[in-house]
Amino acid sequence: MDRETRVFAESHFRGLEGRLPSRVCPKLDRVDFIEKPDSFSYADFFKGYLLPNLPCVFSSAFTEDWGSRRLWVTPSGKPNFDYLLQNYGDVVVPVANCGVQEYNSNPKEHMPLRDYISYWKEYIQANYSSSRVCLYLKDWHLCRDFLAEGVFTLPIYFSSDWLNEYWDALDVDDYRFVYMGPTGTWSPFHADVFRSFSWSVNICGRKKWFFFPPGQEEALRDCHGGLPYDVTSPTLLDSRLYPMRDRCGPPLEVTQEAGEMVFVPSGWHHQVHNLEDTISINHNWVNGCNLANMWHFLQQELSAVQQEVIEWRDTMPDWHHHCQVIMKSCSGINFEEFYHFLKIIAERRLLLLAKGMSPGQVEGGEDTGLGPQQAAFDIGRIAEVLESVVAHPDFQRVDPSTFSPRPEVLLRQLEEAVAATTSL
Repeated sequence: MDRETRVFAESHFRGLEGRLPSRVCPKLDRVDFIEKPDSFSYADFFKGYLLPNLPCVFSSAFTEDWGSRRLWVTPSGKPNFDYLLQNYGDVVVPVANCGVQEYNSNPKEHMPLRDYISYWKEYIQANYSSSRVCLYLKDWHLCRDFLAEGVFTLPIYFSSDWLNEYWDALDVDDYRFVYMGPTGTWSPFHADVFRSFSWSVNICGRKKWFFFPPGQEEALRDCHGGLPYDVTSPTLLDSRLYPMRDRCGPPLEVTQEAGEMVFVPSGWHHQVHNLEDTISINHNWVNGCNLANMWHFLQQELSAVQQEVIEWRDTMPDWHHHCQVIMKSCSGINFEEFYHFLKIIAERRLLLLAKGMSPGQVEGGEDTGLGPQQAAFDIGRIAEVLESVVAHPDFQRVDPSTFSPRPEVLLRQLEEAVAATTSL
């Protein structure tokens, strides 16, 4: 990030005046297609898509050097089952049954990749018969379980990735996934975890995306307040079931070809269908641009938990603590861990500014090239959100002995750093 981009970004957030970035976006009638890597900079993406929270599609030229596009794909453009079996055949992978609805998702089982590929081959031989079970390999943590060197190269546009930086620092998890499945597999209507950004690259195959800007999903709620499972279902035309459907505009539709990369903005609900046998690599990520969205989402999640157990508020000892435990179980994170997330990213940014390093160099890793201006921007965004966290009544009820440094101390350090980097 250069200084001009940082100044632009800070001015953008001042202009929001406390409104959520995801809720402020222009109406679109199409999704932009970015064709040439050599004429599209990090600043172009940051200012044109990341800050305004708008989707875009990158051409296959951005991923042409990826090893997975060469090794995982046959010359005819189909999944290279032989290579996948030879290198990953014994790996146990999560597989969803697209034919069964479980709440607004699909039930999962685990099986060796070789068994899934055997199923896939049989499914192809049966001409993708609708009478057969439709299985989709989803959320395989390839990078967590294997050295993924050569499989892909993280595009610089997505380098400011706090979510995976945090989990990598803890060395316990990540939000990097491989998806693969036959023609007809799909992901139901949803918004991404923690209201994160995501990116998705088709290693082979084609996908059809249906995008709804933030807020549009409210018009898709049924008469009981629930969101739809499938936005292509004819049942959405029933005004008795979906009384507000007419208030929702048509989705933005994108057909993603092999090698192309889709950027999914924060809080955009979407549904995705595989039009061919498809393999994709996907990341969820959070940074300073959507941190406020994540914090807002976590507050909503806690409120939902509290409403579910409100009848025990006056009789259950440590009711507020139990709500945080339930929230962690349901959402994967609670207020305590959110603070630790902010702390780790903040301390790394403070360290690299003190040493004059770029974010990618904090622990000797490859330089992302984002530089000290990015670090200064990050610190400003963390400070703003942490101020809101510290003031939240439910955060104030969390056991303070779990925090080091105390949130107020970290906030003061960040505010001092913001002041010191004004002229950077």
